[in-house]
Amino acid sequence: MTGTTHTTDPAPDQVRRAHRFRRLAGAALLATPVAVAATTTAAALARAAGVDFAIPDGGEYIPLPGFGVLTGVFSLLGVVIAAALLRWSAHPARRFLWTAVTLTAISLVPPFLVGAAPTTVLTLLVLHLIPAAVMIPTLTRALPTRPD
Repeated sequence: MTGTTHTTDPAPDQVRRAHRFRRLAGAALLATPVAVAATTTAAALARAAGVDFAIPDGGEYIPLPGFGVLTGVFSLLGVVIAAALLRWSAHPARRFLWTAVTLTAISLVPPFLVGAAPTTVLTLLVLHLIPAAVMIPTLTRALPTRPD
């Protein structure tokens, strides 16, 4: 009795999907630490320039590591959204761009609501835009622009 081994190559769609996901993951692995470093550095520079990051509503100060942690968390959330759109959207790049820009715009509202000093509010707005400027273009470019 002779054994015959059949090897089947993965379907072209599976290969293409895996390649696109690897491309997205690679972009995320590069962009996320850049966004975290840029935001934390900008926050440190602002603090050195005299911005206190005091939030009167809670009577607390935003600690410097908090900027890095929250940037990392929300950057990874953006990656999850991008991956979901890659999997389920016919136009993932376009959908991601609109979703990310909308969520960034929404994220600009809370700094106005906490009652912080105008310099703190302005700095927080800039610190929201820095990671968006890194993550949104990077992830959008990593996604396909049209369906297969």
